[in-house]
Amino acid sequence: MVTTARVGVLALQGDVREHVTLLERLGAEVVRVRRPEEFASVGGLVIPGGESSVIDKLTRMFGLAEPIRAAIREGMPMFGTCAGLIMLADRLVDAIDGQQTFGGLDVTVRRNAFGRQVDSFEGPVVVPAFGGEPVHAAFIRGPVVETVGPDATVLASLDDGTVVAVEQGNLLGISFHPEISGETRFHRRFLARVAART
Repeated sequence: MVTTARVGVLALQGDVREHVTLLERLGAEVVRVRRPEEFASVGGLVIPGGESSVIDKLTRMFGLAEPIRAAIREGMPMFGTCAGLIMLADRLVDAIDGQQTFGGLDVTVRRNAFGRQVDSFEGPVVVPAFGGEPVHAAFIRGPVVETVGPDATVLASLDDGTVVAVEQGNLLGISFHPEISGETRFHRRFLARVAART
């Protein structure tokens, strides 16, 4: 897939470089978003893994939280991995005091549901919408989706039924890190949505 989409990666904290590298490999023009004027120049945003409470504080500090919320309401495509899924959730379980999200996904998410860093694991996850081979998923202190509201759609679950990927409109959120395992299909899905709006 080759695209000329201009997309942003929220670059305040987390695994920014891996997303940038993968998106550029897919042909996207990528902007590292740290300020509102940078965000205003892109047609879609990736919210990377990292620490959701820190991402929340920094986006408010740098004046990005409200522009991101407004863009979600206006239908801008966004893709959140791990902490990015947390930031796109309407509801959080076990949030720290005062923690906020951008919202947009009609789901309830539990932070760090898979335990500590030492409990990280990798494995195949079937994504029926993709067909073909399962995705190779890397879970690193990942969240899980505890409840899915009527507006959101489950894209993937583990064998025990734990929901780890959801979408709603132009929003896509997953518990794991395809940018680490080299899986491109989620990024392609995101870029296709950006291209469809330009």
